[in-house]
Amino acid sequence: MTRPRGVTRTLMVNALARVEGEGGMTVKVRGGAVEQVHLRIYEPPRFFEGLLRGRAYTEPPDITARICGICPVAYQMSACRAIEDACGVTVGGQLARLRRLLYCGEWMQSHALHVYFLHAPDFLGYPGAIEMAADHRGAVERGLALKKVGNEIMAAVGGRAIHPVNVKVGGFYRAPAPSELRALVPSLLRARDAALETVRWVAGFDFPDFDVDGELVALRHPSEYPILEGRIVSSGGIDAAEAEWPDHFVETQVPHSTALHSHIIGAGPYLVGPIARYSLNADRLSPLAREAAAAAGLGPTCRNLFRSIVVRAVELVEATDEALRIIEGYEEPPEAAVAVSPREATGHACTEAPRGLLYHRYRLGADGLIAEAQIIPPTSQNQAEIERELGRFVESRLDLPAPELTHRCEQAIRSYDPCISCATHFLDLTVDRA
Repeated sequence: MTRPRGVTRTLMVNALARVEGEGGMTVKVRGGAVEQVHLRIYEPPRFFEGLLRGRAYTEPPDITARICGICPVAYQMSACRAIEDACGVTVGGQLARLRRLLYCGEWMQSHALHVYFLHAPDFLGYPGAIEMAADHRGAVERGLALKKVGNEIMAAVGGRAIHPVNVKVGGFYRAPAPSELRALVPSLLRARDAALETVRWVAGFDFPDFDVDGELVALRHPSEYPILEGRIVSSGGIDAAEAEWPDHFVETQVPHSTALHSHIIGAGPYLVGPIARYSLNADRLSPLAREAAAAAGLGPTCRNLFRSIVVRAVELVEATDEALRIIEGYEEPPEAAVAVSPREATGHACTEAPRGLLYHRYRLGADGLIAEAQIIPPTSQNQAEIERELGRFVESRLDLPAPELTHRCEQAIRSYDPCISCATHFLDLTVDRA
């Protein structure tokens, strides 16, 4: 049924259930046009940046890991590299490869969680993964197996899968023996096959037609698909060192969210995450991952919001393939960490969390205490862009019945930001008509 274009409608979501944090959404429509979109993040501030002030320079890896139970390694790696940058230390060789291996494990478990349990039910018409398992038991078991192997990597390198305890500034408290990592190879080989099957599976989903048109931002490495380090690049021409972040990006506060919004100075909102990472780095994928992407119908870039699930599946292939390569070439380093002595300086670092670019900055005093800390997670960077694009998305679908519009909005939010989209059926749509 076509709805009158002159009515006022309010789409309100009071609580996004089963998300990483607490939030809601309000869309106001007047005269057939979207007047306002608010992604309301109302979880009480957690004050991690304040908690870090006055702490020793060795403490951020353990403290910041608690920011997220799904991607603690991302916070640990960004924290370590920023502190090391301030102290004039570069960690390379086998220690850097171990860090990348640990990060691959996190990508595997996080992407498997999102693809199989949080997003696939949308495309297959189920309210959640439990219901989906009744008809797609093999797929759900495949997702569980992939997540398990990712957790095993995190435990082997990081000491445990949740909030790893083996990470320190300069490297690790203990380097695993080659035999410990080689024991993971049989499971990883099966996981790589499962990742390839994941790409084939999700490529067959029915994808709504909606391309994002905003600026894409990600890291870019000279020779690798970006995970641990790189230069900050964008589809709009940014090409900057990590230390130049403040020259290009700014955070602002908005009344409806306790999380800050991030913008490109002079340009506005932007998008980080798998779509941005792939579109700016498809040529850096391993040959196997590039082949899988091509077979799934992905070109050198991908801007279809809903096909982000295919990009995540391709990144699963990349992570499993990369983990196998690292293990194959691993030799136990003579020391588990390099020495890092404090100095009065400021350090910057970016890494690619599963959900997108993550920036850390620390200012240290000569005594090694943290004088100032800044942490900008992917969710904060994506919020303003989510609101802008969601307005476009809703406006082109105002004639849809409320249940269908609700479902499409759920899919859109989950596609944009896994930190917000960790849910399977979370929108309660209310439409007020004047």
